[in-house]
Amino acid sequence: MNLANTRLFRGMEPSDIEEMLGCLHAKEHAFQKGEIIFPEGTATEQIGVVLSGRVIIEMGDVWGNNSVLSSIGPGGVFAEAYACVPGEPLMVNVTAAEDTRALLLNIRRVLEPCANVCPRHVRLVRNLLTLCSEKNLQLSRRVLHTGPKSIRKRLLSYFSECIKRTGSYSFDIPYNRQQLADYLSVERSALSNELSLMQRDGLIRYEKNHFDVMEQIDG
Repeated sequence: MNLANTRLFRGMEPSDIEEMLGCLHAKEHAFQKGEIIFPEGTATEQIGVVLSGRVIIEMGDVWGNNSVLSSIGPGGVFAEAYACVPGEPLMVNVTAAEDTRALLLNIRRVLEPCANVCPRHVRLVRNLLTLCSEKNLQLSRRVLHTGPKSIRKRLLSYFSECIKRTGSYSFDIPYNRQQLADYLSVERSALSNELSLMQRDGLIRYEKNHFDVMEQIDG
């Protein structure tokens, strides 16, 4: 992946990025599907940039129930909020949803520019601040989607966001069935049943993670 196309390095020249990687103690790592990158309860001084594959952020309880908070694809950044707070233990597991390559950066090197305070480093910190703000908005959206009592209304709330974001009633989602159920805080079997009912009622059509939603749906 061209790092210049990622959100963290947006607005930088490839030559500047290459020069910064050593300063940031950047190292590329490969993770197998299901491998935990950063485990719950540990602290980290690293942030990750997904180069290929996908990472999910999961919260689990003491009874073994998991809830997916977000899914991060190529170019996305993870663990930045925890890395920015020294010694703060993660409340989540950061897990590779599939075979994944990620670039890990030392947060201290990101937040503490060199004496020259070069423009490219200022840009990097600004991009990181923007990303943190966007993540907070994503969590707010999840709260909105899990607010309705019925599974159908939760699905419609989520589908509405997807339609607004893509500008189309035909779209792909980044979750499999279990991950979508976790994201919406519902049982997988109940979610699958509701999706089947919505398709039977002519409200949606779907195959795997691709959905076509009717343009007119009564709330």
